[in-house]
Amino acid sequence: MSIIKRSDVLFPSLMNEIFKPDWFGGLENDKSNVPAVNIKETEKDFELELAVPGRKKEDFKIEINENVLTISTESNTEENVEKDYYTRREFTYSSFKRAFTLPETIDEDNIKANYDNGILKFTLPKKEEALPKPKRKIELS
Repeated sequence: MSIIKRSDVLFPSLMNEIFKPDWFGGLENDKSNVPAVNIKETEKDFELELAVPGRKKEDFKIEINENVLTISTESNTEENVEKDYYTRREFTYSSFKRAFTLPETIDEDNIKANYDNGILKFTLPKKEEALPKPKRKIELS
């Protein structure tokens, strides 16, 4: 699994949106194959988790292009069973694609991804200037 960064161009994002999942309307068409997602913010980063059991890490295609993190995968299986004069052929095809608009505060160069026990997890660190500043005491003169 690798993350491909295609562009260093940063576009402004809306102030009220941290992530805008499926900005292209992907969830409106078919929810059956779209994995569930959890997004959590901490002081230092965002954590994004997708439930995608039954895959291998090599199955995922992960890209960053113009502040958009895109995660996709395709899989197909085929089974032939021949018994007497009857032949049964079963095959399945499944795929999904999810896109998340990243806020400008994300340090795209240091995004980490891990796939373990059916959970695809991303750690999206915040840029240094977006981290909370320590409290400072000001003395009166």
